[in-house]
Amino acid sequence: MITGIVTDNREAVVSLTVSGPNGHQETIHAVIDTGFDGWLSLPPPTIAILGLSWSRRGRAQLADGSTTIFDIFDGSLLWDGAIRRIPVDEADTAPLLGMALLEDFELTMQVRAGGKVRLKRLPKRSRS
Repeated sequence: MITGIVTDNREAVVSLTVSGPNGHQETIHAVIDTGFDGWLSLPPPTIAILGLSWSRRGRAQLADGSTTIFDIFDGSLLWDGAIRRIPVDEADTAPLLGMALLEDFELTMQVRAGGKVRLKRLPKRSRS
C-alpha cells in the first residue's frame, strides 16, 4: 500500500523515490492528478539531477484545449515495494502522478487538510 496526505490546498500528495540510470535517487512529492492519463511528470531540473535518458516526444491536449509537445524520458521508481520502469513526462510544474501509474490500484482519500490518501493494489481479476 502507498500512503500520502491531503494538503491544505486540497491536493492529494504521495512521496515517491525516483531513480536514474546512474543510480542517483530523489524523493519527490507528487500530486495525484486524475486528469493526467500518463505515468509521472517531473520538472526539468529533477530530470537533469537524475540523469534520465531521453526517449521520445509526446503531445497532449491541456485542460484549456491547447496542445503541447513535451519530452519523455526513461525513469524508474519504487512503487508498492518494487522497482518499476516508467516513462517520465517533462513538465514545468510540480511532479504529477497520473492515471497510468494508478492502474490496478484503488485510490481512497479523506478530502480535508491532513486527510489520509491510500493507494491499494486491487486483487487480480479472475478469468472467466
